[in-house]
Amino acid sequence: MSPPRAASRSALPALTAAVAVLALAVLTILVVRAGGPFSPDRAVLEWATAHRPDAARQPAVVVTHTGTGPVPYAMVLAAGYWAGRATARPAAWAAGFLAALLAGQLLRFLLMAAVARPRPPEALWAVHASHWSFPSGHTATAATAAGLVLAALLIHGGGRAPAAGRAAALLVPWAVAVGASRVYLGVHWVTDVLGGWLFATAWLAVLALWWQRRRPGGPLDPRAG
Repeated sequence: MSPPRAASRSALPALTAAVAVLALAVLTILVVRAGGPFSPDRAVLEWATAHRPDAARQPAVVVTHTGTGPVPYAMVLAAGYWAGRATARPAAWAAGFLAALLAGQLLRFLLMAAVARPRPPEALWAVHASHWSFPSGHTATAATAAGLVLAALLIHGGGRAPAAGRAAALLVPWAVAVGASRVYLGVHWVTDVLGGWLFATAWLAVLALWWQRRRPGGPLDPRAG
């Protein structure tokens, strides 16, 4: 890898983290100051609830349930174990990846409690929901889990893992679908989902920056663990 290209890659986590954190901060301030949903929030939710036949609602329910509970946690545990197979401590790697997801969940919950944004009217819900609305927990969880799985594949392959590209073709649409399903099922505003994606992006970038600073070799050297 040429020095300019290496420098560009080394700066990417910091740049991504800065942009995502700034964007999330701006969106959070706007949400707090608005005191209610924005016009696009209302318009999209009205369209979703008016176009929600059982044939579409049931698949959306299935998709939305994969964004929380055992699915994302099992994915991250398995990915962490896979990433650590080249070391003597794959179980510790699995625990580390799980800790990264749990730490993100804690930060997201603190932000959610601080903003305390109400959800859409309960009469529009097609599934049960709890706690506050911003940022979307299912959205952030699915996106963070997808990012951690891709990171594990890259680490395992030393940054040259064709499997990561193939996995991204499945994981990215899945994470997007989970977020979209939250609006379609009436339990989140569009800006909640956008906040969830921004939060996940910021957290993953911070994790990547931390990993980059502690690696002994290349950016994705598994010996860092």
